[in-house]
Amino acid sequence: MAKDKTAYVCENCGQESPKWIGKCPACGQWNTFKEIKVAPASSSVRAKAAASSQLSTLNSSLTQAARVLRLSDISATDDPRIDMHDTELNRVLGGGLVPGSIVLLGGEPGIGKSTLTLQTMLRLPLRVLYVSGEESAHQLKMRANRLLGTENSPLSSQLDNFLLLCENSLEAIFDHIKEVKPQLVVVDSIQTIMTDDVESSAGSIAQVRECAAALLRFAKSSGVPVILIGHITKEGTLAGPKILEHIVDTVIQFEGDQHHVYRILRAIKNRFGSTAELGIYEMLQNGLRQVSNPSELLLTDDHDDLSGVAIAAAIEGVRPFLVETQALVSTAAYGTPQRTATGFDQRRLNMLLAVLEKRVGFKLAQKDVFVNIAGGLRVTDLAMDLSVIAAVLSSNVDTPIEAGWCMCGEVGLSGEVRPVARIEQRIAEAEKLGFSDIIIPKYNLQGIDAKKFAIRLHPVRKVEEALRALFG
Repeated sequence: MAKDKTAYVCENCGQESPKWIGKCPACGQWNTFKEIKVAPASSSVRAKAAASSQLSTLNSSLTQAARVLRLSDISATDDPRIDMHDTELNRVLGGGLVPGSIVLLGGEPGIGKSTLTLQTMLRLPLRVLYVSGEESAHQLKMRANRLLGTENSPLSSQLDNFLLLCENSLEAIFDHIKEVKPQLVVVDSIQTIMTDDVESSAGSIAQVRECAAALLRFAKSSGVPVILIGHITKEGTLAGPKILEHIVDTVIQFEGDQHHVYRILRAIKNRFGSTAELGIYEMLQNGLRQVSNPSELLLTDDHDDLSGVAIAAAIEGVRPFLVETQALVSTAAYGTPQRTATGFDQRRLNMLLAVLEKRVGFKLAQKDVFVNIAGGLRVTDLAMDLSVIAAVLSSNVDTPIEAGWCMCGEVGLSGEVRPVARIEQRIAEAEKLGFSDIIIPKYNLQGIDAKKFAIRLHPVRKVEEALRALFG
């Protein structure tokens, strides 16, 4: 009888070693190597058998045997994507779901991962196999009725294509896939699936790694896309080995506060599209509603005559939106002043405060400064710099910014306002929402026709000019 082989894998980065090592040579973390047993991969055989059963129904190049190809002989045309019937999800995926891809959807418990996946699968006119390792069939049926509103919903005619399987064994899952021949597979969640090849409990490093690798082989060889749902650890990272993120094609994270109604869908990794896109949803009683205009949740109408509020024209990915920047400046109660930012980079806030003190002359060394991006959104656009400085100064002097004004611009260390990308989209978005004036970098004025905009443009070169335009 052959002896089982053992190996050691770093749970942080996935580095392998034949023996235990205290410090990982790849990521530098200590005590992260865990022992796994390497057994003959019977799950790989099941995956190949399940993939071969799809060959009769698929006519994709993904199902052909692997062979050496010349680069000039490969077609450059994109494969047709699967429309998810969800504008926000399609945007984050890069235009739709790619056949043969494997997608990992992560998020905190109770954030709405299963709700988003279930309501999306119920809309698809495809044969979907939903594998649940956490919930019973009765629980999923009640959730589906709540999402559909009523059993007589127009979508009820598509429920015949929605197949449900409550199973934790990977080998049994592949047997059912071979039998029903689905066009899309959903696994909820990957931490609950286990294979007989690994002698450890479900959710361990070895189990998650082997199950994900077997599902990857099935997806690539059959052309059937697979969606995996994963959990989030206390540190905010996806549970399981780091190699799980390297295995999949796309990693999507569902973010938000359970006490607020808005959720943000963000791509962390995407081999078929941009990682700068984000989708916004509103959690309602009957499911998640797509927010097509994010400015409706990022702006409030009751901030008139309030100091410390500035409106910025930001861009995430390719979609422009206006976001409300809030700041509060108060005298430090203790010896060391506090610098706190929510939704904005803390280190960049410290840099902007230094610029405001050194270049503009406002003394903030003995002041507490708190900055918040309204709506619970985390914005990484550098064009937010000018609005952060304006909000901080407005709160410091307790003078509100006049209604109808917004701004965009990156601030340099010497106090100059640097140009930003896609200035015309920002101006058009501000004009569409009824703003009368917008402050922009002076360099961005080159190459655009200011006459085609009804909104007044105020080009500036330095921070002092922008503050003079706002406060006189």
